Amino acid sequence: MDHHNPSEETLQDADKDLKRGLKDRHIQLIAIGGAIGVGLFLGSAKAIHKAGPALLVSYAIAGLAVFFIMRALGELLLHRPVAGSFANYAEEYISPWAGFVTGWTYWFTWIVTGMAELTAVGVYFHYWFPAIPQWLPALVALFVLYGANMIAVKVFGEMEFWFALIKVVTIVAMLVIGLAVILFGLGDLGKTASFANLWSHHGFAPMGMAGVVLTLQIACFAYTGVELIGVTAGEAENPQKVLPQATNSVTYRVLVFYIGALIVIMSLVPWDQLDPAVSPFVYVFEKMGIPAAADIINFVVITAAASSCNSGIFSTGRMLFALARANQAPAALGRISSRRIPAAGITLSAACMLIGVVLNYLVPEEVFTYVTSVATVGTVWTWGIIVWSHLKYRQAVLQGKSAAVAYRMPGAPFANWFVLAFLILVLGFLALDASTRVALYVTPVWFLLLTGGYFYSRGRSGVNTRVASETR
Repeated sequence: MDHHNPSEETLQDADKDLKRGLKDRHIQLIAIGGAIGVGLFLGSAKAIHKAGPALLVSYAIAGLAVFFIMRALGELLLHRPVAGSFANYAEEYISPWAGFVTGWTYWFTWIVTGMAELTAVGVYFHYWFPAIPQWLPALVALFVLYGANMIAVKVFGEMEFWFALIKVVTIVAMLVIGLAVILFGLGDLGKTASFANLWSHHGFAPMGMAGVVLTLQIACFAYTGVELIGVTAGEAENPQKVLPQATNSVTYRVLVFYIGALIVIMSLVPWDQLDPAVSPFVYVFEKMGIPAAADIINFVVITAAASSCNSGIFSTGRMLFALARANQAPAALGRISSRRIPAAGITLSAACMLIGVVLNYLVPEEVFTYVTSVATVGTVWTWGIIVWSHLKYRQAVLQGKSAAVAYRMPGAPFANWFVLAFLILVLGFLALDASTRVALYVTPVWFLLLTGGYFYSRGRSGVNTRVASETR
């Protein structure tokens, strides 16, 4: 298999045009910010009700898979730090079709996520200002984020750094205050708060193993976004130093934040006393006697949604840019602005998210559920492609076709097979729930469409290269 193909060169040249303006702190918080979405602050109560304290097992298993995914990605990134990241590795080590499908699927996943996050901004602003129509804050948020992404990569990085910091500070505050209440019996909550709450209410796994199995996909989607480090690689200031550090620390921090937050919440308030409709953070903060708890969390949720959408605009712009440079998207999307950012890709992505703002209010909710569950499959696909590409890369290293790097994923190839089996299992569990089953019907249609697009783009680039050689 010849790894030296023209599209690889264009992808490598592409990165020479992008401005490497992202520092270590930016990259770490971009990935943490991407992974700590609205889900932890709002949706965790529903998940707790499905599994009880055994939800911790789901998060731990999914966390182990994510750890291996991130280590595999880290190794590939050091081997070749480019903006197209997983799409590039899929093309080089699996097949050009896999590269095309991965790039476009990842783009689509983030466009849909961006639409959902913008909706959240509208909904939570509405909580404070019921008179303002819901679409207005969503629109304002999109314009502000689009503007920040268009100025310079550093502005995006700085904005994302502060957005993510708000989320991190909220979680850390909850962990510190919560632990103080549990250990020292502070306040009213201190009288009943105890780690024993994790097993004293109908046992640790009140729903049995079924609870763990059914919440695995929730845990998986909670970690979505950690792979954003891959998209930042083309703009990291010092990739060889920054990327391994960011990869390691992000994995550990995300695990501590998710699992730590869940342990503290369920120790403070027994799991069966949490209201699935109320954010567990609001509930716990109010019980601790923190004034304006609901307002604080409302603010955090708005920044969490804005931050996730911000990452979405960033990553989709880069992915379109990489696809265009590999002749897999219109050439115009591969142009760089005078500020050395992929302006055309960012603009198109933001325009697609704008359709989301419109659709949101014209089309019934069902459409939205369908599209987001397809996005979920997109994440599972991307993660699978990362570990599969890594497997093929290691084979290429053994054959002397690719150079080895110092930063390595432990446990290969067994860890790769574990992750792939885990992801297939998660897709299987999607079939068990009627609301997520739709994704499994829509997914084949999406992949068929992309396959058509792939052959069309190959035909087009074939014509272009023929014309070029004839005119020489």
